[in-house]
Amino acid sequence: QVQLVESGGGLVQAGGSLRLACTVSSRPYSSHVLGWFRQGPGKGREFVASMRWGRRSTYYADAVKDRFTISRDGADNTVYLQMNNLKPEDTAVYYCNRGTEPYSPGAYWGQGTQVTVSS
Repeated sequence: QVQLVESGGGLVQAGGSLRLACTVSSRPYSSHVLGWFRQGPGKGREFVASMRWGRRSTYYADAVKDRFTISRDGADNTVYLQMNNLKPEDTAVYYCNRGTEPYSPGAYWGQGTQVTVSS
């Protein structure tokens, strides 16, 4: 059973930065997509960013493009989400996911990490 463990959430003021990390218990295949989704208060879960493990091609939601960056450390089976210029509307629980499609989640989820941006 694949496990994904997130870390790095917290409370930050608007305009600040946070970096989330997600470590996968088994090495992803090159075709796997590691991604981040979020669920804000009273909202559904939405796509944020993803990366195809082998090609390192990246995909972003329009709301975070130019502010968030997804990257990977192959040695540690870890994917990162660097979040800059955070806004109050970025407040959400952020979930790591492993799937095979850039914008749609797969079957494996992490437990989630809370990100709160104060105005």
